[in-house]
Parts: sequence; C-alpha cells; structure tokens
Amino acid sequence: MAITTVQVHLGPRAYPIHIGADLISRADLYAPHLQGASSIAMVTNTTVEPLYAQRVRAALAASGKRLIQIVLPDGEAYKNWETLNAIFEQLLRARADRATMLIALGGGVVGDMTGFAAACYMRGVPFIQIPTTLLAQVDASVGGKTGINHRLGKNMIGAFYQPSAVIADTRGLRTLPERERCAGLSEVIKTAAIADCVFFEWIEAQIEALRACDETAMIEAVRRACEIKARIVAADERERGMRALLNFGHTFGHAIEAGLGYGQWLHGEAVGCGMALAADLSVRLGHLDEAARARLARLLQAARLPVRAPALGADRYIDLMRSDKKANAGQIHCIVLKRLGEALMTPVSVADVKVCLEANGVSTSEQREYDPRIY
Repeated sequence: MAITTVQVHLGPRAYPIHIGADLISRADLYAPHLQGASSIAMVTNTTVEPLYAQRVRAALAASGKRLIQIVLPDGEAYKNWETLNAIFEQLLRARADRATMLIALGGGVVGDMTGFAAACYMRGVPFIQIPTTLLAQVDASVGGKTGINHRLGKNMIGAFYQPSAVIADTRGLRTLPERERCAGLSEVIKTAAIADCVFFEWIEAQIEALRACDETAMIEAVRRACEIKARIVAADERERGMRALLNFGHTFGHAIEAGLGYGQWLHGEAVGCGMALAADLSVRLGHLDEAARARLARLLQAARLPVRAPALGADRYIDLMRSDKKANAGQIHCIVLKRLGEALMTPVSVADVKVCLEANGVSTSEQREYDPRIY
C-alpha cells in the first residue's frame, strides 16, 4: 500500500507523520533525519525489542552510523525517574553527544520517556518516534508532549519537545493483543468526539473492521486522527487554549489510573471510561443532549472499552482531579461536549463532580479488583 504522510506545521520545527504498512524497514524514511547524526541511540523495551528491533537496526545500518541500543522494562509502572535515569546512564556510558539521534521504538511509555530524555540530554538532542501501538500512533507520538509519571499524578513532569519525524507502521498493530488495540481506539474515538462528527460516524460504521485490525480501515483511522491532532497542535503547541480539548476523558481517566495504580488499567481503557463520565457530566451541566451521550457510550462499548468506573470513592477522585494539569488554584477543569464533534473546557464545581460520580455508582470505596474487560 502507498504511504500516507501528514505534516505537523510548526515552522522550522515542522515534521512528517508517515503512515502505512511495513514502514519501519524503509531506510529512505530515516535517511533525511540522520545526515548530521554522529550516532543513533534506539530506546525500546523488553516486549518490543524481539518483535521489531532487528528490522529497525537493518534499516538504520544503511546510514553507517554507530548504533546504541537501550532496552527498558515494559509497563506504565516504569515511566518514572529511575527508568529515565537509566536512559541517561547508558547514553553517558556510550559517550553519546549532542549530535546523537534518539529513536523511540515502542508504545506511549517508550515514546514519552525517550522524548523527555531527548529534551534533557545535553540540553536537547533530536529524536524520531516509531510508535508500535495504536494509541501511540494516533496520540502519544504526535505533538511533542513528553514526560514521566509521579505517584501524585500522571505526566506531571515533562517537556514539550517535538520529534524530527513519526513513522507509524500499521501492519505491526496486528501483533497487538485485542485489548491493546481496543485501548488505542479510545483515542481515535476521542479525537472524533471533540472535533469531527463525520469522522465519528465513520468510526461507528467501521468499528468491527477496526477491532479486527483491517489494514485499510486502520490506515484511514490513523490518518484522520493524526490530521486532526496535527491541526490542533499547529494552532496551540503549548496547550494554552484549544489543545486542551484533546484531554477529553483524561481528567477522570488519569484519576482512575492513579487511583488504581499505574498499569492496572491501560491508559486507553481509563480514557474510554473517562469519556463516558465526562459525557455524563456534559449532560448534567446542560451542554450535551442525552441521545448523544448514549451514542458515545454505545460506541465505547462496541470498541470493548469500559464505561463503568471503579469505585475509588468520591473524595479520592476529586483529590486526584484537583492535581490534574488543567486544574487552576484547586479548581477542577473538565473538557465537556457541546455536541458530537464539538467540545469546550470549563471549570466545574466539586458538587457537580460528586453528583456525577454518585450517579455512576463510584462514590464509595470498595476493596476489590476492577477488571476493565467486564465493564
């Protein structure tokens, strides 16, 4: 299949997002970004390395550059200072310099951490994103948000730092477990819900093909989601305005992740559930009609995403939501829907959040395991 390229227009820091099948083996996609590199440091993890690293190494060999490989443990639980320092340790031991090109080969955790390492190492070195999960291809790899988690909040420490290129190989998505692909669909649905009702209708019609990882449908979904995100990032790179809309579902979702413990639910599962809660709140605040809320809930369920949140206790939810990056002076801000395809950010009262949580049966803490696959 032909390659599709979406441009992120950021002046001198503009970059391409290449989308298509079997792209990670194409040396010609790396070559333009490696001309001034002294060496290449590929950062991956223990799950991705045996699946894709050899193909990337073979493509990079054409450049003749020295290759450093850094393999991290896999999982959201390792997105922390200790793992970030392990990257720095290996870069320093290998004598990586300011002309070293970092390459992030993996999902959102690898991409976020490699990007943050690139932003910090020697005060900034270039990097390329090779996202291997659907969630990373449509969201985490695009837009330059990098960072790590803290026990008191997700992605609270990081930097805006754009990659030199993104190479999204959709054929590799077939190797993902269905649960991972469904988690990625949450970010596709989110993008449509906030910005494009026609795209939302397309997802509704194609949801079974997307769940089955049909190649044509998947390439189209990644392309359209990336086009929307690229347009928003170009208009508001530092999230001072409209880019915040991309956090629809994330205020509740991040609270779920932190409250359960990072890694208990996949990020996309928590965001899917967070969208269901945010849509319910949208109705209660008078912004969204009930029919649209129900339609979104049906699509989330069709994508095998949870719509019932774990009962962490209302006070715990609110405490975590007050730590969200969008909060201001302790005031909770949420992204709510006006209609499918249009969203806004608004301050919400603790009382309104509590009513929403109580109506969804999560206001009292229960000591039990919450499996997102049965919600």
